[in-house]
Amino acid sequence: MDHTFLQSTLRELQVIQRSPRFWATFVTIVLIFALTGPYGTLDRLMPGARLGYWLALHAMAWSIAIVFSIVAEILLRGQIASMFARMMIGSVAAALPIGFGIALIDFAFFGTWPTVAGSLHQSIGSIPLCALFCILSYMTMHRQIAIAAGGTDLAEAKTISASAPEIRPGIPQPPILSRLKPENRGALIRLTVRDHYTEVVTARGRELILLRFSDALMEIGNTEGIRLHRSHWVAADHVAGLKRDNGKLFVVARDGMEMPVSRSYAEAVRRRFG
Repeated sequence: MDHTFLQSTLRELQVIQRSPRFWATFVTIVLIFALTGPYGTLDRLMPGARLGYWLALHAMAWSIAIVFSIVAEILLRGQIASMFARMMIGSVAAALPIGFGIALIDFAFFGTWPTVAGSLHQSIGSIPLCALFCILSYMTMHRQIAIAAGGTDLAEAKTISASAPEIRPGIPQPPILSRLKPENRGALIRLTVRDHYTEVVTARGRELILLRFSDALMEIGNTEGIRLHRSHWVAADHVAGLKRDNGKLFVVARDGMEMPVSRSYAEAVRRRFG
């Protein structure tokens, strides 16, 4: 399996795993189900067993939905522009295995022997819950997931900082830097489209800002650089060279990042760096 795909999946799963909002929402929903006892569990199970049932069921369902939504979010980036749509497709697809998981949990707690027909019925009933899960996840964590999609870790951040020029005192700074947190304001390295955001990478860090890519390009000031793609811009000082892979042209940055070059910008890129 592709190493990059695994890295991206693990990064985005860690975003959810480390989110206090996610765990608070999970605990709240489990307690609500345990106290109200829907689907006949109030009469069929004692309080302790009822809590165990809904904890097991939600842990199973949420785990499957998370994995499916993240995998779909990564695999469908080249085909679907909207992160929300990608996550929704994965969440709805998760309803099928979730239905079979519910059947197994029912067997463990009630002794009801699972059948294919019954499991499929559970899967259909799980679709609205999967859609709701996707909506809640996107509303609370889409910005963090988009950051994780960029893939910066500590080692890359150090490489960027070491390979990029720092801001010089007295020189007018690009207006876009004023949109960043003070600790991230450094020499511009690259801009990348991330869903509805523009990711700004500088010599001191990276940050997502709610700004159209075309507007972000108007705020780079006197920074010398070149647009590579409808979703990528890079500072000239940060380009290490060019690379071809399966007939496609890529710009290789000094930190090892490879950015695709679209046909409309290929000639200008080759003249500049070829």
